[in-house]
Amino acid sequence: MVRRDRPDAPALSASVTLRGDADEEDRLLVARFVESRDEAAFRALYRRHASFLYRFLLRLSVGDGAAAEEGVQETWVRAAQGLAGFGWRSSLKTWLAGIAIRWWRESRRTAARDAELPDEASLPAAPVIRREIDRVDLERALAELPAGYRRAILLHDVEGYTHEEVAEMTGIDVGTSKSQLSRARNALRTRLSGRKP
Repeated sequence: MVRRDRPDAPALSASVTLRGDADEEDRLLVARFVESRDEAAFRALYRRHASFLYRFLLRLSVGDGAAAEEGVQETWVRAAQGLAGFGWRSSLKTWLAGIAIRWWRESRRTAARDAELPDEASLPAAPVIRREIDRVDLERALAELPAGYRRAILLHDVEGYTHEEVAEMTGIDVGTSKSQLSRARNALRTRLSGRKP
C-alpha cells in the first residue's frame, strides 16, 4: 500500500505502475508468441529477462560464466515449450527464475556436485561482525556458502522475492524457506566475521 503523506509516495506509486505496465507488456508478448509463434515477441521477452537470468545464474554458479550462459539458454528453451501452459499465478520473471533454479539443480546433480546443507551444529559460533564489509568480501563469502544457503540469500535478500515466491520457485514449504534463510544468514555472518579488515 502506498501512503500519500510520505515524501517518496509519488516515486513508489510510479514504480508500482511501471511494474504493472511491465507485467502487462509481458502478457501481451507471451500471448503473441503463443498464438502465432511470433519470433519478434519471443526476442522481446528474451531481451526483457535474459540479463536478470544471467546475473542470477552467475551468482548461483559462483561466477561460472559458461554455466550461467548455458542456464539462460536452457531456461529459454524450457520457457518456450511451457509458455502456453503458464497460468500467471506469478510474474513471468518469477516463473523464469523457477525454471532457471530447476535447471541449475539438475546440472549440479548430473555433475555430482550437489552438496547437502550442513548441520547447524557443525558451523562455528558466529563472532562479532565488522561494521564495514567490502563488496569483494561479501561476494567471496557468498560463493563459499553451500548451494542451498546461497540460493536462499540470492532469492530473498538480493532479488527480493517473498518466502511464498521462493517456496513456489523451489518447491519447498514457506517455513522451510524461512529457516533456510535464517541458517544461510548465520553462515554468511560467520564467514564474514572471520575476514581480517
